[in-house]
Amino acid sequence: MTPSHEFDPQLLSEVAALPAMPGVYRYFDADGAVLYVGKARDLKKRVSTYFQKNHGGTRIGHMVTKIARMETTVVRSEAEALLLENNLIKTLNPKFNILFRDDKSYPYLKLASHTFPRVAYYRGAVEKKHSYFGPYPSAWAVKETILLLQKVFKLRTCEDTVFNNRTRPCLLYQIKRCSAPCVGHVTPEQYALDVANAERFLQGQAGDILTELEKQMRGRAEKLEFEQAAELRNQISALSKVLHQQSMETGGDKDVDILAVKVHGGKACVNLAMVRGGRHLGDRPYFPTHVEHAADLAGLDEDIGEAAEGAEGAEGAELAVPAKTKKLEALVLEAFIAQHYVGVPVPPVLVCSEPVDRELIAALVMQTGNKVTAIHQPREQRRIWLEMAQTNADLQLARLLAEQGSQQARTRALAEALDLSLDKLDALRIECFDISHTAGESTQASCVVFHGHKMQSAEYRRYNIEGITPGDDYAAMRQVLMRRYSKLAEAARNNTARLPDLVLIDGGKGQVSMAREVFEELGLDLGLIAGVEKGEGRKVGLEELVFADGREKVYLGRDSAALMLIAQIRDEAHRFAITGMRAKRAKVRVGASRLEDIAGIGPKKRANLLQRFGGIRGVSSASAEDIATVEGISRELAEEIYRALH
Repeated sequence: MTPSHEFDPQLLSEVAALPAMPGVYRYFDADGAVLYVGKARDLKKRVSTYFQKNHGGTRIGHMVTKIARMETTVVRSEAEALLLENNLIKTLNPKFNILFRDDKSYPYLKLASHTFPRVAYYRGAVEKKHSYFGPYPSAWAVKETILLLQKVFKLRTCEDTVFNNRTRPCLLYQIKRCSAPCVGHVTPEQYALDVANAERFLQGQAGDILTELEKQMRGRAEKLEFEQAAELRNQISALSKVLHQQSMETGGDKDVDILAVKVHGGKACVNLAMVRGGRHLGDRPYFPTHVEHAADLAGLDEDIGEAAEGAEGAEGAELAVPAKTKKLEALVLEAFIAQHYVGVPVPPVLVCSEPVDRELIAALVMQTGNKVTAIHQPREQRRIWLEMAQTNADLQLARLLAEQGSQQARTRALAEALDLSLDKLDALRIECFDISHTAGESTQASCVVFHGHKMQSAEYRRYNIEGITPGDDYAAMRQVLMRRYSKLAEAARNNTARLPDLVLIDGGKGQVSMAREVFEELGLDLGLIAGVEKGEGRKVGLEELVFADGREKVYLGRDSAALMLIAQIRDEAHRFAITGMRAKRAKVRVGASRLEDIAGIGPKKRANLLQRFGGIRGVSSASAEDIATVEGISRELAEEIYRALH
């Protein structure tokens, strides 16, 4: 059968000249956009199938008619072809491949090298002098683990600059989540022991730690050191509670990834559950694009007549199934494995809801140098894990389909972009702050609230900012955050109030640094803070998010649903601040206009007076002697001003 579309003769000659060797091919349209990236055991045979057949009105036919140019790369083996193919897919973002979002690097838990090591959230390149644990599926999972380490081992979380300048313990010591090494409340030896136990806990040796702590507690009691014995008892109780709360029994496995896939309604979800050090660290859903093209195009990505290899049924079976016989779920799962584990540590065991080709596993082994086993149809505990992951994939995909095109979709997009918990999106709470004034006059701060997928106007608050240098936005931000969160932080510790999941600051590094100082003073999580920084040329759609906890900036993209939600909340905070400032200024200027009505007071002297005293209220409350100290104001004029305002 001959193709109905006329191709460029040069393109057809390039196809005819292809070698019968393994490789990767790329198709481009007339505008230079990448259409498709594929791999082949035999480049000549594979690529020829696209141009020698009439694909009619199928998706393949639609793509083939757009091909204007082709590039190929010859490799030594099928494993190399697979790795190169998926590297190119992630880099080139082709229109007809299953594509998973190029996720930012996974977060880790870091134990910083120090006499009194600090436990912290970390994302980025690792340094040998520090200890790292993970990776974790989300920032939320890291923070939950840090909270456990605080409760059980009382390790410090403050930065060295704060640690080195403390003169008394912070609130974390008072609520028994830090042993206060900053002021010598614990010896270096005892703290080192707590750090060692924390490391063992993260490595899955919690049972051994419990046994040793119980032995130490009995020894202290026998020596009549009841206070120390009570401290050990409390630590044992906290650790036992943590272990009891773990919903997954590991069954001897230390490091495992559980991968479940669900496809429905033209959309797909791959749910990744991670077990590290014998602890279930949480789940993370991934939603690929271009799924609708996968089945048709993958049919051409296997040699004609290739037969299935291997036998399905035994635990650990790794199948090599021709793409034409594969379910769409298997194609999606293989695309995820190939793209996700490029540059990401691969655990020794992958428990999968669909069979995985042995070539894919061979490529992972070649990439990592370590043995990797993919298990389909697992038994016992691994089967329970997979069923739980499959249930979560079903739920996440159902939510995605229900939220398409709605405000819920924006909330989900923001939660995914910032690694916030996806379990209770309805309860996700965001508070956003903005400062507004006119040349330092009538400064007001606004706080707007978003939760339940909408703005909650009844919970908005305005704050009159006083006692600062007029126009000092940083001091204004410090004041409003301290007023907002000082009491709320204490109430949250007593479980009588709830802190927001995200605190947005309308500003860049400077405003975020000020928010960071306030949160450090209050002992709050720095990971809550994000600043909305103007992009290049201050153009709408180019905004970036700046974080207080050291994470890299995040650019969400002009058409991102997450950016739309950020812009909506930021603009509402700005509107609320502006309207409040204007109302306040209108009231104040009833008196301010009287200043200009006084003989001898022009715009310059009026500005000097307002700047010196922070507004008309300050001028009204000042004495004649104080007014006379302002540049350009004589004693006689000062007395005239005083009389006019009283």
